[in-house]
Amino acid sequence: MPALPVADQWYQVTQVNDRLTVITEPHVHPFLRANIWHVRGSRRDLVVDAGLGVLPLRATVPQLFERDPALVLTHAHLDHMGGAYEFESCYAHQSEFARSPAPGSLRGQRLASILGLNGPYTGQLPEMLIDAAPYTGFDPDSYELRPPRSCLPVNDGDTIDLGDKTLTALHLPGHSPGSIALFQPDEGWLFSGDVIYDLTDGQELLDSMTGGNVPDYIDSLNRIAGLPISVVYPGHGAPFGRQRLLELAHDHVESRSALHGPR
Repeated sequence: MPALPVADQWYQVTQVNDRLTVITEPHVHPFLRANIWHVRGSRRDLVVDAGLGVLPLRATVPQLFERDPALVLTHAHLDHMGGAYEFESCYAHQSEFARSPAPGSLRGQRLASILGLNGPYTGQLPEMLIDAAPYTGFDPDSYELRPPRSCLPVNDGDTIDLGDKTLTALHLPGHSPGSIALFQPDEGWLFSGDVIYDLTDGQELLDSMTGGNVPDYIDSLNRIAGLPISVVYPGHGAPFGRQRLLELAHDHVESRSALHGPR
């Protein structure tokens, strides 16, 4: 295939409010374009997920590292943990095996095979999952998923104290065995990873790929639907409110219950 053009800027940084920033990779296909959330606390910062890792974060988004942030991985898929190796403090659920991640690829069909994709994404991903190169001479086939330098376990109910904010980890399996979300009850924030995100045409929540589990996913969606969540900051796409959360959860639970029977 022809050589990819070189991007002028790989990461896009958007200020959500005075304490929250989101970093995205606009030249990555939407299937892999994951959000990196940066929460600034009064004593410490939190980073939720670390992107694809095509280009190092530390050199291009240095503000992420100014205050020795804790990195929490919502799960260990390549688009969420690609840059994890750059952080001193990394946390993930032990069921994710973040220390020995599955191989990654920037080629659509190769990645579909690695992930065991079924449903609307099967056969629909493009040959290349990036539309530009991060620098001259970049070889997409050289991409590899690097494990964190160290990764400590985070379990259901564990808390992360940022000084003025405390977030609680929720173990929400279904998309993957160790998927977690982070809930901030005072603000009603949920950093949901891939447990739930808004959908565009042709998309669905993924529970049939390798590591997915439909009954667990139904339980996880029912659990978050019962929490006082006011805004979801998802692993992909734009934030959304409680009503949309309830619609998405209800629709997925109904569709899967119809196929698999009641839980």
